[in-house]
Amino acid sequence: MAIHKILIVDDSPTERYYLTDILVKNGFSVSTADNGEDALLKMRADRPELILMDVVMPGANGFQVTRSIARDPELAAVPVIICSSKNQETDRIWGMRQGAKDYFVKPVDPSQLLARIAALGA
Repeated sequence: MAIHKILIVDDSPTERYYLTDILVKNGFSVSTADNGEDALLKMRADRPELILMDVVMPGANGFQVTRSIARDPELAAVPVIICSSKNQETDRIWGMRQGAKDYFVKPVDPSQLLARIAALGA
């Protein structure tokens, strides 16, 4: 199933703009949330086909929200890609253990991100 609707979850307006710009220019429909709680509400309302998740946010962090998504039967089928400034291998491993399909360190390379989205939608 090709991916068209993507939810970006990041508390940084700059990062949301950067990712939205890349995705919209490549034909994706994008919605955004600036925290984990808002992301869970938008997921239930908008039914995105992919989530790009920051880790360091106020309230629930991206690891916690990713784990909530992975454990929710209604949401578990939606893949999560973590996009974080946390660049340690232990962070990547922990993110994947929470249910993420991939882990990118910011700034995200547009071509790598688009290739991974295409692979997930194949």
